Formats: sequence, structure tokens, C-alpha cells
Amino acid sequence: MVIRRWLSILLLTTYHLLLTTSLIYSQNDELLRELLWKDFLSLSAARPKIALVLGGGGARGLAHIGVLKAFEEKKIPVDIIVGTSVGALIGGLYASGMSISDLEKMSQGIGWNKISNLSATKLLTLITAESLLSTEKLEKYLKKHIGNKRFDELKIPFACIACDIKTGERIVFKDGEAAFAMRASATIPGVFKPVEYRHRLLVDGGIVDNLPVDIAKVMGADFIIAVYPQADHTTFEIKNVMTTLSQVINLQGGFLTEKQMPAADFLLIPNVKNVNIIELDRSQECMEAGVISGRSKVNELKDKILEKFIDKIAFTK
Repeated sequence: MVIRRWLSILLLTTYHLLLTTSLIYSQNDELLRELLWKDFLSLSAARPKIALVLGGGGARGLAHIGVLKAFEEKKIPVDIIVGTSVGALIGGLYASGMSISDLEKMSQGIGWNKISNLSATKLLTLITAESLLSTEKLEKYLKKHIGNKRFDELKIPFACIACDIKTGERIVFKDGEAAFAMRASATIPGVFKPVEYRHRLLVDGGIVDNLPVDIAKVMGADFIIAVYPQADHTTFEIKNVMTTLSQVINLQGGFLTEKQMPAADFLLIPNVKNVNIIELDRSQECMEAGVISGRSKVNELKDKILEKFIDKIAFTK
């Protein structure tokens, strides 16, 4: 044990030197990284907790599935998940124990008709009447996959964000029925009826917090990875109610996210900038962008994690 401990310290010292001299990309350094990563994972309960914060972005947020897939491939553990809007949907499903392959299948067959009562007729109703659409179908769709699980029954600790449209307050869900909270977090204002909850009227959490990094810290995260499916606002045509509302949400979410990004330890931005929030038919493209983003940054991510917890790895062994 003593020999192994001092060997670990020697390896860690070497590793830190490589980091500071920018030599981490050689073949030998790759081997050293993986040896140290194996040590990091072996810390078990003593291992620092890694949180994944998944931002909102409508259809763009399907890139979260690709990121999760890349993390599983590269053995990046996820101990805590926090999400807003589509990040709440993907994060909650994954936290419940849903596999990546099932998430991929689900997203490939997703459509507005499966998660809402949106139709051409209903869209016209938005313009000509006061009634809004319902997200009850979304909650039923979620329950089809995760049942009536409560937050404390999920496999990974999870939280999601909604907004009380009457007061503007940020509502953080960490207990109660998960599917209901996920639905509230993804209820687009101006299109769908607010969700009633304890005398509150809840809508999409992206209105008040599109990347809730601070909640991950409250939940005990030692290292926070934020995934933001950023939009390029200049590429979208503003031609109807849905595209106008989506542009407003894009702009608002972008401003809010800029304030939270610096608080994350690591940031991933999948290349889905030209995907509109309503373009669910581009799910495969978004998932692939998430995989590419995750795979391309995984070594840099491991380096950041190891560098931050280098002493803990050495002295816990």
C-alpha cells in the first residue's frame, strides 16, 4: 500500500508537469492519463462528484443525448444531473435509468404530435383565440418511459428548473413526481398553457435560468460540466407565431446563459447553432453533434478533472 501510494504521487507529479508544459498529447501521456483516470474512478464513494448541467434549446437539446453517449463510451461518470427545458427532459429520462440506445430511438421518432396537441388547426387557434395548447400529452409520454417515479426513486440525483409566470420566480424541483416537474420545465410560454402547481402557474425554466450551474453546486457537485446547445439567432427566419416565440426564447436564454457559464468547470457547446427549437425532425443531426462534441473534448475534460483533484487521488490511495 505504501509503495503504491508513493508511486501514485510520483505519477501525479509527472502528470502535473506534463499539464503545465503542454505535453499531454503524446502517446505516452495518453497512457499516463488513462492510468490516472482508472485510479480516479477506483476512488468509489470517496471520488469527487461530477455534475452534468443540461441547458435548454428545444430541438437543439437533443444533442444532450449524444454528449451522454460519448461520456459513457469514454467512462466519464455522471453523479448529478440538473436540467432546464429540453435539458430537464433528457436529463430526467437518463437519471431514471433509461439507456442511451432507448433515448436515441425515442428521439428519432419524436414529433410535436406525440408530446402535445399541436396541429395546423391548433396553431391557427393561437392566432385567432385566447386558448393555448396543452402539455398534458407530454407528461403522459414521459410517464410511458419512467412511470410515476419520484425524484428520490431516480438512479441519479436530479433537479430541474421551471418559472412561475405570475411572479417571475425560479422554481427548483428536487422532489415530488419527476414527470410532472419535467413537463413544467419544458412548457413553452405563449404556445402552451402554464402548468398549475400549488397556486403557481409554471412555464419553461429557460425564461429565468437556462443553465442552472448554481443548483449543481448546491446538490454537492465537486466538478460541473455544462452543456449549452447555443443558437445562432441571425440564421432564423421570423415568419409566424412559433418562430417569433422561439426567437424570443433564444435571445432570453442566451443572455441568461452567459451569466452562468463562467461558474462551470467545463463547458461543451455542440455545433447545433442553425437548428431552430421547433425542428424536431433534425434529431439525428443534433445527436451526432453531441457525440462529436463529447468525443473531441473528452481528453481535455479528463485533464481538467485530474488536475483539480490530483492531490485527492494520491492521498486517498
